[in-house]
Amino acid sequence: MNILYCGDARMKQGLLISILSLLKRVPEPLNITILTAHMHSDTRQFLPLTATTAEGLNRLVKRTNPANCVTRVDVTALVRQTPPTANRNTIFTPCCVLRLYADQVPSLPDRLLYLDTDVICRQDPRAMYYQDLSGIEFAGVLDHYGRWFFHRHWPRGDYVNSGVLLLNLAEIRRTGLFARSRQLCQVQEMFMPDQSALHQLVTRQRLLPRRYNEQRRLHAETIFQHFTTSFRFFPWVHTLTVKPWEVTAMHDRLKLHEYDDILTDYQKIITNL
Repeated sequence: MNILYCGDARMKQGLLISILSLLKRVPEPLNITILTAHMHSDTRQFLPLTATTAEGLNRLVKRTNPANCVTRVDVTALVRQTPPTANRNTIFTPCCVLRLYADQVPSLPDRLLYLDTDVICRQDPRAMYYQDLSGIEFAGVLDHYGRWFFHRHWPRGDYVNSGVLLLNLAEIRRTGLFARSRQLCQVQEMFMPDQSALHQLVTRQRLLPRRYNEQRRLHAETIFQHFTTSFRFFPWVHTLTVKPWEVTAMHDRLKLHEYDDILTDYQKIITNL
């Protein structure tokens, strides 16, 4: 199974947890690629994930299956060619657009499952991964909140959350979807820029059931749980953001112990990674 992650050096904690969850749930070899880069806003620097961390992750996955591998690809040079100029200073890190450079990495395979590093795999995802993608650029799940506010074809929801995407990279290269999305991020400031660019420019996508990118609460059928910011209305209206590596908050604020086996392994490994 071909997996893609993207981000800077600060993704190490989430990356480790997400990979540990895949090792527990996917009974076949994992080919994991990490795109990283040196990026900056007007006030902040974002450093690449280190080669040392990637090498440590590669050793880790091979303990489960020698056929597993982790490969780090530094795409700094590609980013400099078409930087997300208009979106460098949004509330989101500019590293969120790194997935849009995947089409320029020749070593990446045609079928690729992209995951944000705050996504945990809860059940075997092979039924989703091996679906027919003929003529489809990507498959994904509607954004829990964005589906109500962003539409291309009203009244049907079509605004996909980009945290879990099954990519047909061959089709994306053919249509130029990522290339056009990068260009849009250069000239137009957008809320959640990579996600919004894909929404505006995709020509053919497939909507998947919510269980493949659960952004709200855990359900019995959940395959991937994505720890996004949510709105809560009791005892007052507020937002709630808890990430998997915030172990105490996972227990105390979310009352969630579903992933304690993974988080225990995480806590043993992270200090040496």
